[in-house]
Amino acid sequence: MSAEDNMRANIRPNIRDVAARAGVAVKTVSRVLNGHPYVSAPMREKVERAMQDLDFVPSVAARILSGSKSNQIALIYDNHSPYYMFQIQTGCWEACKARGIRLLAQPVDVADPDVGDQVRGLVSETHVDGIVLSSPVTDCVPVLRALDAMDIPFVRISPGTNHALTSSVFMDDAQAADDMTTHLINAGHRRIGFIKGHPNHMASDDRLFGYRRALDRAGIAFEPQLVMPGAFDFESGFAAGAMLLDLRDRPTAIFAANDDMAAGVLAAAHGRGLALPDQLSVAGFDDTTLARTVWPALTTIHQPMAELARTATEILINGGDISHRRLAHTLIERASVAPPSRMTP
Repeated sequence: MSAEDNMRANIRPNIRDVAARAGVAVKTVSRVLNGHPYVSAPMREKVERAMQDLDFVPSVAARILSGSKSNQIALIYDNHSPYYMFQIQTGCWEACKARGIRLLAQPVDVADPDVGDQVRGLVSETHVDGIVLSSPVTDCVPVLRALDAMDIPFVRISPGTNHALTSSVFMDDAQAADDMTTHLINAGHRRIGFIKGHPNHMASDDRLFGYRRALDRAGIAFEPQLVMPGAFDFESGFAAGAMLLDLRDRPTAIFAANDDMAAGVLAAAHGRGLALPDQLSVAGFDDTTLARTVWPALTTIHQPMAELARTATEILINGGDISHRRLAHTLIERASVAPPSRMTP
């Protein structure tokens, strides 16, 4: 039955009728209804004309398109730091609780070639109303393609690529790493080791960039041997810290790209009998609960993890136009950093 036949039968037109009348895909009509910015003006006019011709009411179409709301959203993540993920989940949960919405937390492996299919299955099986993506899933191409194809709303936490693609919440990782490196330089350090984060995380490159930028601004030559790979976990921090400390001309300070790895550096230094921070300064990133429980307590960058997640969830729930929110970071000074002049032979 055509759209005109439906109207003659006194059946209210739905989104599929509009798509047929305009000669476009249902997804295109959905994007026009949701104010998606990537719809051409001629296409938008064609859809709007079809809606007028059919006396189409958008709220009815939205209900027909989506079916009954599940009143739940999903957080999809792949992160090796339990401290980081606890904060992310807490922020999402707080926003959901305030609005009476259920939160599902689903881990995935971004290196799995089937990760896109897994996400499609999650959405199909749970009928969630929207998705929050945490790093590094936030930059996982198969996941982004799957969600876009399903036309489900999603918000990304700390994306490193395609910032205009969707709504996002983030902080300036490069500037934060620059600030910490500058703090160590101002304390008198000139040989500063750096431990990178997991290669799947865009933030790893941003933090390395900030470290190098601060060195360059201070006129300190970049030394590749002072940069070690890491994976955002304690074990990789311990291994990288051990390699840096085994150098003949070892660094006087080590800046790890997250607190878990910084804790590993502390353990490696303690195992060598070094007095901290007198013989080695150590800095971290994130300001997780771990930063306050290790000894000495870590000087670190406070990343507003729970606030990032809470804001992302609120943007998702509220809907509307694509928006981008940048939140501020803070350098937290604790006992793990001291001037190199305090070092003993």
